[in-house]
Amino acid sequence: MSPDLGFPLFLGLTVVCLVGALITGFRARVPLHLTFVTSALVCLGAAIWFAIGLGPLYDLETAQPITGIHLTIAKVATAAYLLPIVTGLRTLRQRTPTHKRVHLICALVVVVLTLAATATGAWMLWLAERIA
Repeated sequence: MSPDLGFPLFLGLTVVCLVGALITGFRARVPLHLTFVTSALVCLGAAIWFAIGLGPLYDLETAQPITGIHLTIAKVATAAYLLPIVTGLRTLRQRTPTHKRVHLICALVVVVLTLAATATGAWMLWLAERIA
């Protein structure tokens, strides 16, 4: 599969899985929630892999300064996925309101960062000149 097809496909699937994770999390459907979370992580990994494949197809320097901004947000977003994983595991062990609230906040931060990375990435590709 080409990066031109794989990247938007898996990025879209990541967002769909994150929405599913949010909905099932709010409804306390734990087994389905964990399935959506796992699927989101797998899809995110595939999206990143295809995004790296897109790099050589574009002159990303022509899209500065948004390229640097996007890469920073994308790296922070990727690292931030650890927050809801850790807080989710704590919530599974102790389902207190405090643990649930912290987990929700971490999950929402990840969703916002993912959407920000998506928006800045689209902007970056729109500004960059295609070379291949």
